[in-house]
Amino acid sequence: MKHIPTPIEGTYRKSALKVPEVIYRCSGIVVFGKRIKSLVFSTDLAIIKNVNADAIIAVYPFTPQPVITQALLTAADVPVFVGVGGGLTKGHRMAHMAAFAEMQGATGVVANTPTSLENLRLVAETVDIPLISTVVRMDTDLQSRVEAGVSIFNVSAAAETPAIVAQIRSLYPDMPIIATGGPTDATIAATIEAGANAITWTPPASADIFRSIMERYRNGLPYEEE
Repeated sequence: MKHIPTPIEGTYRKSALKVPEVIYRCSGIVVFGKRIKSLVFSTDLAIIKNVNADAIIAVYPFTPQPVITQALLTAADVPVFVGVGGGLTKGHRMAHMAAFAEMQGATGVVANTPTSLENLRLVAETVDIPLISTVVRMDTDLQSRVEAGVSIFNVSAAAETPAIVAQIRSLYPDMPIIATGGPTDATIAATIEAGANAITWTPPASADIFRSIMERYRNGLPYEEE
């Protein structure tokens, strides 16, 4: 194992969120020459600016808007993969959102589960950045999605995630796979063992982090242990 020198920590930045170390066991995916092993699932600008993940995956439950994408890209200093719809937002509007995201600097676009093959093809023909397709069911027609232009699968199937990752890996040995790792080091390791190349980590909410800090302040304690 290579020796790692002493990490550099600033006075004010040492409290930033850190992804679980177990994630670094995976191979990573290489996008435009950059290797990505960890992605944080968030649209919270404060979280995005204070986490050590290799990339951001920003998908939210509203119709995509260029102003939101621009804000995310302005805050992030790592690659950002942005949601462009697929459920409520579809057709040419979805393709336009993908084109806007590419022009604004997004590294890739994420299509939600309900996205039709026609819409996947439309987006793939519109942009020159990776099209990521979210998979949540074992019976998903993977081959049709690959033929439509999908270049990365994003598996988000709760407890079924490792099984679906293993299925995709058996069918497509070289297909980049991003997957949710679950709540523990053990579930993350199981997902990596199943064949995931990169892991999505959901950070604690800002409100939860702030709650613990305010509890310390109310008890007359400093921000953190001296």
